[in-house]
Amino acid sequence: MKAFYPLILLSFLLISGHSQKAEPAFQGGEWFRFRMSYSSWLKAGNATLSVSETKINGKDCFHVIGKGWTTGMVSWFFKVEDQYESYFDSKSGQPYKFIRKVDEGGYTKDIEIAFDHEENKALVHDKKNDNKKTIPIEQNVQDMVSAYYFLRNNYNIEDVEVGESIEMNMFFDEENYVFKLKFLGEEIIKTEFGKVKTLKFRPYVLAGRVFKEEESLTLWVTADKNKIPLKIQADLAVGSLRADLDAFKGLKHSFEIIYD
Repeated sequence: MKAFYPLILLSFLLISGHSQKAEPAFQGGEWFRFRMSYSSWLKAGNATLSVSETKINGKDCFHVIGKGWTTGMVSWFFKVEDQYESYFDSKSGQPYKFIRKVDEGGYTKDIEIAFDHEENKALVHDKKNDNKKTIPIEQNVQDMVSAYYFLRNNYNIEDVEVGESIEMNMFFDEENYVFKLKFLGEEIIKTEFGKVKTLKFRPYVLAGRVFKEEESLTLWVTADKNKIPLKIQADLAVGSLRADLDAFKGLKHSFEIIYD
């Protein structure tokens, strides 16, 4: 469970884009809420994403906050309270600051990262241990939150073939890495909002203690202009976990539902 909540956020944040647009796919005031369940019947928790507009050093930015927490029976034996934040440029999408505050069954982290894209470096402040490090970063790097919004505005799904993998430079905590996911095509799925045409993806994860194999995650996002994350299914070493969008507001574009 400890590894699943940040991966849920990461997966939703990364795969929901891939559609180049003449105008942004989102706006300040956008908000999502996801319901998580274990083995399809036991409610495990909730997650939210919210967008607001602000400034950093006089530059117009979006400020996104992602939260995840356990509820009910799950929280009795394993309590999770995670919060991820990103400040990124409203035009270029480059991240300026990333914040990670997590408490996962007693495992805690409190990290703030400041990005310097001109010098290609990141100042990582570990507030829990009162430690600061400067680490080189790759060009065009994204944090795990800004990546979602960058992809929504800058990638064209029409240029990606079914079965083809997409890669992106990421920086998380103190590490540079390449995130990779495969496009599986289009699919119409049933949701509590109605039938929705979706884009289906499979990110690569580390097989072992948590996931059965490196292709254990499957994700669905709307095929409309918003690219809303709708559902994620994870096959774990023990059981399965699922997250479903159950509430939203502040969309920039119409949410397209198929009516029979």
